[in-house]
Amino acid sequence: MSEAAGVRRSTGPFDFEIAAHHCFACGDLNERGLRLPLHLSEGRCWTQLALGPEFEGWEGIIHGGILTTILDEVMAWALVAQDAWGMTARLATDFRLPVRVGQPIRAEGWLSGTRRRLLHTEARIVDAADGQLLASATGLYVAATPAQRAEFKKRYRFRLVDAAEPSAETSAAGASRAGAGA
Repeated sequence: MSEAAGVRRSTGPFDFEIAAHHCFACGDLNERGLRLPLHLSEGRCWTQLALGPEFEGWEGIIHGGILTTILDEVMAWALVAQDAWGMTARLATDFRLPVRVGQPIRAEGWLSGTRRRLLHTEARIVDAADGQLLASATGLYVAATPAQRAEFKKRYRFRLVDAAEPSAETSAAGASRAGAGA
Protein backbone atom coordinates (compact mmCIF):
# COMPACT_ATOMS: atom_id res chain seq x y z
CA MET A 1 0.00 0.00 0.00
CA SER A 2 1.42 3.40 -0.88
CA GLU A 3 1.61 6.23 1.62
CA ALA A 4 -0.79 8.19 -0.59
CA ALA A 5 -3.56 5.59 -0.41
CA GLY A 6 -6.68 6.29 1.62
CA VAL A 7 -7.46 3.66 4.22
CA ARG A 8 -10.88 2.96 5.67
CA ARG A 9 -10.26 2.84 9.40
CA SER A 10 -13.62 2.53 11.10
CA THR A 11 -16.80 0.54 10.85
CA GLY A 12 -18.52 2.34 13.72
CA PRO A 13 -21.20 4.98 13.48
CA PHE A 14 -18.56 7.38 12.03
CA ASP A 15 -16.65 5.77 9.17
CA PHE A 16 -13.54 7.67 8.15
CA GLU A 17 -10.63 7.54 5.77
CA ILE A 18 -7.11 8.67 6.47
CA ALA A 19 -3.89 8.45 4.49
CA ALA A 20 -1.49 5.72 5.54
CA HIS A 21 1.04 7.17 7.99
CA HIS A 22 3.78 6.23 10.48
CA CYS A 23 2.12 6.94 13.86
CA PHE A 24 3.32 4.34 16.38
CA ALA A 25 -0.19 3.83 17.75
CA CYS A 26 -2.52 4.03 14.75
CA GLY A 27 -0.33 4.18 11.64
CA ASP A 28 -0.39 1.41 9.07
CA LEU A 29 3.15 2.12 7.83
CA ASN A 30 4.95 1.60 11.14
CA GLU A 31 6.06 -2.04 11.10
CA ARG A 32 6.87 -1.95 14.82
CA GLY A 33 3.74 -0.04 15.81
CA LEU A 34 0.45 -1.08 17.34
CA ARG A 35 -1.65 -0.44 14.19
CA LEU A 36 -4.73 0.08 16.34
CA PRO A 37 -8.06 -0.53 14.60
CA LEU A 38 -9.98 2.58 15.68
CA HIS A 39 -13.76 3.04 15.79
CA LEU A 40 -15.40 6.44 16.23
CA SER A 41 -18.77 7.67 17.42
CA GLU A 42 -19.88 11.06 18.79
CA GLY A 43 -17.10 12.14 21.17
CA ARG A 44 -15.90 8.56 21.65
CA CYS A 45 -13.31 6.17 20.27
CA TRP A 46 -12.69 2.51 20.97
CA THR A 47 -10.39 -0.27 19.86
CA GLN A 48 -10.14 -3.97 20.64
CA LEU A 49 -7.01 -6.09 20.37
CA ALA A 50 -4.65 -8.54 22.02
CA LEU A 51 -0.99 -7.58 22.38
CA GLY A 52 1.92 -9.90 21.64
CA PRO A 53 5.20 -10.52 23.48
CA GLU A 54 6.94 -7.70 21.55
CA PHE A 55 5.06 -5.30 23.88
CA GLU A 56 6.01 -7.14 27.07
CA GLY A 57 7.50 -5.47 30.16
CA TRP A 58 7.74 -8.00 32.97
CA GLU A 59 7.57 -11.54 31.62
CA GLY A 60 4.07 -12.29 30.36
CA ILE A 61 2.77 -8.78 31.19
CA ILE A 62 2.25 -5.91 28.75
CA HIS A 63 4.44 -2.85 29.43
CA GLY A 64 2.62 0.02 31.15
CA GLY A 65 3.94 2.53 28.63
CA ILE A 66 2.24 0.62 25.83
CA LEU A 67 -1.05 0.63 27.73
CA THR A 68 -0.68 4.36 28.35
CA THR A 69 -0.08 4.87 24.63
CA ILE A 70 -3.32 3.05 23.84
CA LEU A 71 -5.23 5.15 26.38
CA ASP A 72 -3.74 8.36 24.94
CA GLU A 73 -4.67 7.30 21.41
CA VAL A 74 -8.34 6.55 22.12
CA MET A 75 -8.67 9.83 24.02
CA ALA A 76 -7.07 11.81 21.18
CA TRP A 77 -9.27 10.13 18.56
CA ALA A 78 -12.38 10.78 20.68
CA LEU A 79 -11.56 14.45 20.08
CA VAL A 80 -11.21 13.86 16.34
CA ALA A 81 -14.67 12.28 16.39
CA GLN A 82 -15.98 15.72 17.39
CA ASP A 83 -13.68 17.63 15.03
CA ALA A 84 -11.84 18.94 18.09
CA TRP A 85 -8.31 17.80 17.26
CA GLY A 86 -5.79 18.40 20.03
CA MET A 87 -2.34 17.70 21.41
CA THR A 88 -1.71 15.92 24.71
CA ALA A 89 -0.76 18.35 27.49
CA ARG A 90 -1.16 16.05 30.51
CA LEU A 91 -1.90 12.38 30.96
CA ALA A 92 -2.39 10.36 34.15
CA THR A 93 -2.75 6.58 34.13
CA ASP A 94 -3.91 4.26 36.90
CA PHE A 95 -3.09 0.57 36.52
CA ARG A 96 -5.56 -1.76 38.27
CA LEU A 97 -4.59 -5.25 37.10
CA PRO A 98 -1.85 -6.61 34.84
CA VAL A 99 -2.67 -7.04 31.16
CA ARG A 100 -1.29 -10.39 30.06
CA VAL A 101 0.35 -11.06 26.71
CA GLY A 102 -2.37 -12.30 24.34
CA GLN A 103 -5.26 -11.15 26.58
CA PRO A 104 -8.10 -9.61 24.53
CA ILE A 105 -8.68 -6.05 25.70
CA ARG A 106 -10.96 -3.16 24.78
CA ALA A 107 -9.86 0.45 25.19
CA GLU A 108 -12.43 3.25 25.18
CA GLY A 109 -11.86 7.00 25.30
CA TRP A 110 -14.29 9.92 25.51
CA LEU A 111 -14.44 13.67 25.83
CA SER A 112 -15.49 14.54 29.38
CA GLY A 113 -15.43 18.34 29.32
CA THR A 114 -14.13 21.50 27.70
CA ARG A 115 -12.94 24.87 28.96
CA ARG A 116 -11.79 27.34 26.33
CA ARG A 117 -9.07 25.50 24.37
CA LEU A 118 -8.60 22.82 27.05
CA LEU A 119 -10.22 19.46 26.34
CA HIS A 120 -10.66 17.00 29.21
CA THR A 121 -10.81 13.30 28.39
CA GLU A 122 -11.10 9.96 30.12
CA ALA A 123 -10.32 6.43 29.01
CA ARG A 124 -10.22 2.89 30.25
CA ILE A 125 -8.92 -0.51 29.26
CA VAL A 126 -11.11 -3.46 30.17
CA ASP A 127 -10.86 -7.20 29.70
CA ALA A 128 -12.77 -7.81 26.47
CA ALA A 129 -14.27 -11.05 27.82
CA ASP A 130 -15.66 -9.94 31.18
CA GLY A 131 -15.41 -6.13 31.24
CA GLN A 132 -13.12 -6.07 34.29
CA LEU A 133 -11.29 -2.73 34.60
CA LEU A 134 -7.55 -3.12 33.94
CA ALA A 135 -6.37 0.50 33.57
CA SER A 136 -7.83 3.98 33.36
CA ALA A 137 -6.60 7.44 32.43
CA THR A 138 -7.47 11.09 32.37
CA GLY A 139 -6.06 13.45 29.81
CA LEU A 140 -5.84 17.15 29.14
CA TYR A 141 -5.46 18.22 25.52
CA VAL A 142 -4.90 21.63 24.00
CA ALA A 143 -7.35 22.09 21.15
CA ALA A 144 -5.86 22.66 17.72
CA THR A 145 -6.61 26.02 16.19
CA PRO A 146 -8.88 26.04 13.13
CA ALA A 147 -5.78 26.48 10.94
CA GLN A 148 -4.02 23.54 12.61
CA ARG A 149 -7.14 21.35 12.23
CA ALA A 150 -7.31 22.20 8.54
CA GLU A 151 -3.59 21.39 8.14
CA PHE A 152 -3.96 18.01 9.92
CA LYS A 153 -6.94 17.08 7.76
CA LYS A 154 -5.09 18.08 4.59
CA ARG A 155 -1.80 16.39 5.54
CA TYR A 156 -3.49 13.10 6.48
CA ARG A 157 -6.36 13.39 3.96
CA PHE A 158 -8.78 12.74 6.81
CA ARG A 159 -12.47 12.70 6.04
CA LEU A 160 -15.65 11.21 7.41
CA VAL A 161 -17.40 9.01 4.85
CA ASP A 162 -20.83 7.55 4.36
CA ALA A 163 -20.74 3.83 5.22
CA ALA A 164 -22.29 3.04 1.82
CA GLU A 165 -19.58 4.99 -0.03
CA PRO A 166 -16.68 2.91 -1.38
CA SER A 167 -13.29 3.60 0.20
CA ALA A 168 -10.57 5.46 -1.72
CA GLU A 169 -8.69 2.16 -2.17
CA THR A 170 -11.80 0.44 -3.56
CA SER A 171 -12.48 3.38 -5.88
CA ALA A 172 -8.86 3.45 -7.09
CA ALA A 173 -8.83 -0.31 -7.70
CA GLY A 174 -12.08 -0.09 -9.65
CA ALA A 175 -10.70 2.75 -11.76
CA SER A 176 -7.53 0.73 -12.48
CA ARG A 177 -9.55 -2.29 -13.56
CA ALA A 178 -11.81 -0.13 -15.72
CA GLY A 179 -8.78 1.52 -17.35
CA ALA A 180 -7.10 -1.83 -17.98
CA GLY A 181 -10.11 -3.11 -19.86
CA ALA A 182 -10.35 -0.08 -22.18
